[in-house]
Amino acid sequence: MKKLRIIIVNICRLLLALTFILSGYVKAVDPLGTQYKLDDYLIAMSLSDYVPDFVTLGGAVGLAALEFSLGIFLLFSVRRRIVPRLILAMMVFMTALTVWIYAADPVKDCGCFGDAIKLTNGETLAKNIVLLVCAIVVARWRKDMKRLISKSNQWIVLNYTVIYIVLTSLYCLYALPTFDFRPYRVGTDIKKGMEIPEGAEQPEFVTTFIMKKDGQTKDFTLENYPDSTWEFVDSKTVQTKAGYEPPIHDFSITLNSTGEDITEAVLSHKGYTFLLISPHLGYADDSNFGNIDQIYEYATDYKVPFYCLTASTEKDIQRWIDMTGAEYPFCTTDERTLKTVIRSNPGLLLLKDGVIIGKWSHNQLPTTDELTAPLGKLEIGQMPKDNTASRILKVLMTFVLPLLLLTIADRMWAWSKWVRNKEKSNKLYQFFKNNRKMRKKIVAGNWKMNLNLQEGVALAKEINEALAAEKPNCDVVICTPFVHLASVAQVLDASVVGLGAENCANKEKGAYTGEVSASMVKSTGAQYVILGHSERRQYYGETAEILKEKVDLALANGLKVIFCCGETLEEREAEKQNEVVKAELVGSVFHLDAEAWKNIIIAYEPIWAIGTGKTATSDQAEEMLAYIRSIVAEKYGKEAAEETSILYGGSCKASNAPELFSKPNIDGGLIGGASLKCADFKGIIDAWKK
Repeated sequence: MKKLRIIIVNICRLLLALTFILSGYVKAVDPLGTQYKLDDYLIAMSLSDYVPDFVTLGGAVGLAALEFSLGIFLLFSVRRRIVPRLILAMMVFMTALTVWIYAADPVKDCGCFGDAIKLTNGETLAKNIVLLVCAIVVARWRKDMKRLISKSNQWIVLNYTVIYIVLTSLYCLYALPTFDFRPYRVGTDIKKGMEIPEGAEQPEFVTTFIMKKDGQTKDFTLENYPDSTWEFVDSKTVQTKAGYEPPIHDFSITLNSTGEDITEAVLSHKGYTFLLISPHLGYADDSNFGNIDQIYEYATDYKVPFYCLTASTEKDIQRWIDMTGAEYPFCTTDERTLKTVIRSNPGLLLLKDGVIIGKWSHNQLPTTDELTAPLGKLEIGQMPKDNTASRILKVLMTFVLPLLLLTIADRMWAWSKWVRNKEKSNKLYQFFKNNRKMRKKIVAGNWKMNLNLQEGVALAKEINEALAAEKPNCDVVICTPFVHLASVAQVLDASVVGLGAENCANKEKGAYTGEVSASMVKSTGAQYVILGHSERRQYYGETAEILKEKVDLALANGLKVIFCCGETLEEREAEKQNEVVKAELVGSVFHLDAEAWKNIIIAYEPIWAIGTGKTATSDQAEEMLAYIRSIVAEKYGKEAAEETSILYGGSCKASNAPELFSKPNIDGGLIGGASLKCADFKGIIDAWKK
């Protein structure tokens, strides 16, 4: 069942990741298109007058970066706590939004995938419901996601992804979209794109021109277009009848000076035609108007038609003429069409026989150095070779390949055990592995506050008999409540099972009602004592200084100390486990001299795995025990570290003990609940035989 759940979680993760990556990337390469779609939403909500353009443009870049980055992070399982929750929050919002879109139909296309993939509002809602379910599954079982890269290298993926996608958007703003999904891409025959197959039901469109004269505003169509005494205010094209809709259905050019529709003339012209595109001259970038004038002069010299297509008012057109000295003719075209033709204001198109063969942003216009001969003899006058493959290759080389190489290197490092852990312990790995047999293997039972005296004696006797009949491959210790010690000592064969206490006082003797001193423990026949257990620290306020006193008294009375250390779940998730464990050892046992240290056994018990049923993975346990051994080596030297037994505790069972004990730095276990039944305890002990 768990394997099936893991498969389902990772399928949902992959589906979400790929969807977010695709959605974010197509938005990132067309930030102006995303801004236009955000404007459509604001208009539908009657908020467009309150949100300035720089906010929607920043929102477009930010939304693209967020979607793409979250997709990559989910794919690589980066920040497993926060990323699934952010994606779930986004899907809740997006699903609610598409419910409204489906019901109210304020926009015809949600813009989820820009112009790359068009979905109906119903299809969008169905898609978001599926993704919402996937997001819930991933957020609920986020720990089942398999990492593609270790936590230590996640910062590289995180930063590189954000920087890459933001720079991609900024470049596409400066130039033009690197991938053009619109019907006016280079290579498009506009006239053919407007054709309707024979027999197909034809849609009908009406273009309305809003004109003003003597304070009177009136709507006109092409049939009754007024004379030049009327001032142009705005235009709009509306579909009045559904039918087959060709890729290009709203392209028309009306010459302002005469009101003549010159669409057919422009598209049928044999040869070259320059079209300067500016949806709004009032907002057009005028920093390169000198280059535009030079191109117009070149076009005039070589008798190449040059038109400026705009949806601007006469006032804005005149302002542009006054500012730039423009002498080229101005034509009226639908604003939305112009925004679709080119993502630049202004931008430049070059047609040849009605086919688009060149598109330039106002930041990358052809220069006079390039315009030195007739267009037919120049590179810009030729149809460019389709470079889609080269653009895809650039994406692969600049983004996919670096992350792929990082992933391969990271996995190789993880496999080798050397780079993955970052800690000095890894440098000692092979050395410790080769000298593992020098250390004692120990399985110690911690009964805690369980079993009355009769039950405890019976269990101790059963364990002793079981191990006497089948000699274990490790040292075995049972640590019982104080009330059991003397009686249990009578039924144990010390050569088979050692006896230990679960605690002792930090005072030698005196008026300390209820306390049991180390000398009292020793007098019962016990050889070991557990100190520093997290339950003593948590429930009874045992500090590092108190434990230091207990350790000294235990050793002074001839007891071996099983000293516990470990971190909470919060400390583990904050990646503070190393500093927490080191502080516990430094505060209570690292003051001992080398001779006294020989009587110390370390038990690493992650607090979040004690009695919870959760178990640290064998790799997590091995990593921590290797780290503990490394700091012991720093303090007492390599030889002492080699001889120190370090145990793992925390929901250790017969089922997982073989895997845990197979790790080179795990020398046994400190067993809680599983030590209260002979069969369970012996199953763990027998793991050393496997």
